[in-house]
Amino acid sequence: MPVPILLVTGFLGAGKTTVVNHLLAHAEGRRIAAVVNDFGAINIDAELIAGASDGVVSLANGCICCSLEGDLLHTLATLLRRDPKPEYIVIETSGVADPADIVRNLMDPVIVREAPLETVLCVMDAATPPATLDDALHRSQLRVADIVALSKLDLANEGAGSRMREAIRAQRVPAVVVDAPHGEIPSALLFPATVDRAPPLREPGPKRPAEQRFETLSWTSDQPISLVRLQQAIGRLAPKLARAKGLFETVEQPGRQMVFQFAAGRATLAPGEVPMSGAPRARIVFIAELGVLSKAELDGIMETCVADR
Repeated sequence: MPVPILLVTGFLGAGKTTVVNHLLAHAEGRRIAAVVNDFGAINIDAELIAGASDGVVSLANGCICCSLEGDLLHTLATLLRRDPKPEYIVIETSGVADPADIVRNLMDPVIVREAPLETVLCVMDAATPPATLDDALHRSQLRVADIVALSKLDLANEGAGSRMREAIRAQRVPAVVVDAPHGEIPSALLFPATVDRAPPLREPGPKRPAEQRFETLSWTSDQPISLVRLQQAIGRLAPKLARAKGLFETVEQPGRQMVFQFAAGRATLAPGEVPMSGAPRARIVFIAELGVLSKAELDGIMETCVADR
């Protein structure tokens, strides 16, 4: 199975390493590989170290950590050859790096097939003066982001978070903006519920992440869907969505599975593998802010995508 990549960007001192530390410390059973600029900044307690070799520190919770040195694509290839290979890869960029260049590198056809870029997270210090966003590097970091996380709110003046949100909106970036107290970000946004080959169980109700800000809703169908109708449905849902991810067959290309992704107002489609026998013909997971999108509304809109209805 492909290993999704989370790219963490942000200016010097924004709090990127704090976010990576939190992810490693709260992996919740996920095998996460963190590619970082500086080992010394990562909080690796001695009792958590299971071993170190080839520039990789293995942690007792199944995570690993390696230093971002030399060619990024070579580093990724090394990680993907590990046994067992990671379930997720987190890359922390340099604070002075233009993430657009890294995104272009990650579009290498070999890497995309093995480790697709799932999410771009921009960490921003809430105390940053709004005028700073006029800087070209800051704008570039914001422009590629699916999610913007406001850090250090506990250290900022009252109202700093609101002022920064307004400044980000003024940049007209489509990213979802969330607070990141002590580096904590809703995991549903960083690691969307996997839509894998196995038929998913139908949820008795929406699954609510512990943060109580976002909820996950799923939709399945035993019929293929129309791409034209899906485009219309996503257009109606987009203002209420934070993320979406799914696999489905289409009436336009029967017997072929498509991989669907929606983030930061952008939707993408890519060819998938041959559908698994017995699995629903369409499976899509949606993430929205709590109370913004009801299951009934979602089902009503998505049912219009089924070709024979």
